[in-house]
Amino acid sequence: MITIELKDASGNRIAAASHDAEALLCVDRVYQPGDQIILSGAKHLYVQMDQGMPGGEIFLPEGKMTWNVPTGEHRLAYAPGIFEAQRHAVSARILSEAEIAARRNVARNPADLRGDTDFYPHCIANVETRNESCFCARNVIDGLRFNTFHGEWPFQSWGIGAREDAWCRLDFGRDVLVDEMALTLRADFPHDAYWTSGHVILSDGTDKEFPLEKSGDRQYISLGRRVVRWMRLERMIKSDDPSAFPALTEWEVWGTDV
Repeated sequence: MITIELKDASGNRIAAASHDAEALLCVDRVYQPGDQIILSGAKHLYVQMDQGMPGGEIFLPEGKMTWNVPTGEHRLAYAPGIFEAQRHAVSARILSEAEIAARRNVARNPADLRGDTDFYPHCIANVETRNESCFCARNVIDGLRFNTFHGEWPFQSWGIGAREDAWCRLDFGRDVLVDEMALTLRADFPHDAYWTSGHVILSDGTDKEFPLEKSGDRQYISLGRRVVRWMRLERMIKSDDPSAFPALTEWEVWGTDV
């Protein structure tokens, strides 16, 4: 049984919907600070957290997810007005065995949030430019690859604030078999610089160095066939461009569940 609940900051239930395979919740409410959407009932779900957001796959290790509705500055990483409407539609369905077994981008999660989460995939980093939502780590797995501008939706990215020791970690929440990844660099040239190389660390101990070019296209990196729970980008080497601002727009990883 899949259940979607909307609760306010005091834990009061505002609305709920349940179904054996696909729950659909439509609620008339202007979201307030502290509102939460709670999903439960299965570990592998396909969800759409708002009618203005892309849908995507999530993994819930404990079979439950608490999603804090973005407020204030956090909303700037999403489409304008997305959480400000009077009516909201949320859906969640169980993924089929065929979907779980298929090769796909196992990193993609438009529902990912900043900070600690109880659902995956999830991205964190040791630095985010000025702690602004348009430059936070979760942006690199939101499924959007618009990269010719910066600082506002849909051009959100992971910005490193000119730090040379920046790293970004992607957690899957369970074992996945991965074989390839692709990086889409932010390409707002000449405002942006770019990285000429970097390393990806896999949870199995693999340390792979890879080259990068000055390009706004996907850049593919082979990973072999490795079972991992997390990956980390680090030791990213900036080009000699005058700009101090290399950034990452999207991090895609192809593989399957184990």
